[in-house]
Amino acid sequence: MPDERPAARRADAQQNRTKLLEVAAGMLAADGETSLNAIAKAAGVGPGTLYRHFPTREALILAVYQHDVLGLVDEAPRLLEEHPPLDALAAWYRKLTAHIRLKHGLGDALTATEKAHATEKSYGPVIAATTLILDAGVADGTIRAGVDPDDVLLLMSALWRTPQTADGQAQIDRLLATITRSIAA
Repeated sequence: MPDERPAARRADAQQNRTKLLEVAAGMLAADGETSLNAIAKAAGVGPGTLYRHFPTREALILAVYQHDVLGLVDEAPRLLEEHPPLDALAAWYRKLTAHIRLKHGLGDALTATEKAHATEKSYGPVIAATTLILDAGVADGTIRAGVDPDDVLLLMSALWRTPQTADGQAQIDRLLATITRSIAA
């Protein structure tokens, strides 16, 4: 009978990694200077476990950012199930805007080079989610063919530059209406 212990250790290691990412996301967003020891303690693991998964602070921050972006990307198909494509696109970019604003503290903890790396790693998945929604709209006739997902992302980047106020939220609503009207069939 084969020994199940290595597989159990791998599953336990994955659970520890996931827990570290979840705890680190909240703690680093609240305070970009949070110590790695504090993160390990809050996650219920020892510092050695944290460093086995993330040998440097930057590795942890980048992993948190990537984990969160991939989670957000995974929401695009669900939004398409619940909403027509133009509404799904607006809802998804609202979520992306909230994510970018929330992760501001993570960005503060990175150097310019690391920020560029995080952006580069998340760009492809964000474009893929945008493409998925655009393609659904083209297929159902609500979005005109030929809309470039890179252009949509660039246009939508205005959303996370708005002030985090009621006036800023109203501006987001206006921008989303303008952008979605511009790509509608």
